[in-house]
Parts: sequence; C-alpha cells; structure tokens
Amino acid sequence: MKDKFTEINRLLVEVYDDIIHIEEFSIKQGSFRDLSITEIHTIEAVGLYGSKTMSEIASVLEITMGTLTTAVDKLIRKNYMERNRSETDRRIVNVSLTKRGKLAYRIHEKFHMDMVKEVVTDFSATEEEVLLSALRKLNTHLKDIYHVK
Repeated sequence: MKDKFTEINRLLVEVYDDIIHIEEFSIKQGSFRDLSITEIHTIEAVGLYGSKTMSEIASVLEITMGTLTTAVDKLIRKNYMERNRSETDRRIVNVSLTKRGKLAYRIHEKFHMDMVKEVVTDFSATEEEVLLSALRKLNTHLKDIYHVK
C-alpha cells in the first residue's frame, strides 16, 4: 500500500511540474514572452468580459492587495490591463483587459485546450470518463483539505 501511495505522490508532483514547465516554455516561445506565468494567471483572474475590482481579483488569486497592485501596475505598463475608478464610488478601482490582454487570455486558453486534447489523444472514451471522474474527486478532496485551515 505504501508503494502505491509513494507512486501516486510522485506522479502528482511530476504532472504538476510538467504542466508548469510546458506552460513556461509555451509562454517563452510565444507572442507574449514578456509575460510570466503569474502575470498570465492575473490576466485570467480578470477575465475577458467587463471588469473586476482589485479586491475581487486579489480574492480569486489569494494574494494581498499590495502584491496585486504591483502585478497590475506591471501589466498596465505592458499594455495588458487598464485601471479605472468606479463612477459611483471613487474608492473602488476596477481593472479590465486591453485588446492585447484579451488576446493573451485567448491564446493562453487555447494553449490549455490544446494541451488537454494532446493528453487524451490516445484515451478511449471510457478512459476519458475515468480520468474526468478521478480528477473531479481529486479536486474536491484537495479543496476540502485546503479550506479546512
């Protein structure tokens, strides 16, 4: 039993590391090589449509407002985001993606879809369903563990 748990642990760590390395390589080889993975994830947290408040984004990313402010400032300088104050409450800062930010979002989203398609290319329909079921359970368990704090 211990050997099975050891292998599961090793494989989970390897899969996580491999995905991060593939993502980093893809970013560095693509049109948006001026972005880091962290910046791409900040762009994803803002989303394609409308705007989000700084506090909403910080909550999604689970980072401090100070850390987010630094990241957003960099992304504004790089022309991926824009910041606007709320018309109704000037204390509220809204962030949205520029055209360049939306393009980076879409290209990164396509990267993920292509990666998933490549991963399951040799899977049968049954194996895809088993993988999906196992990943759902894994995701639920990890969230339960993480949010117990």
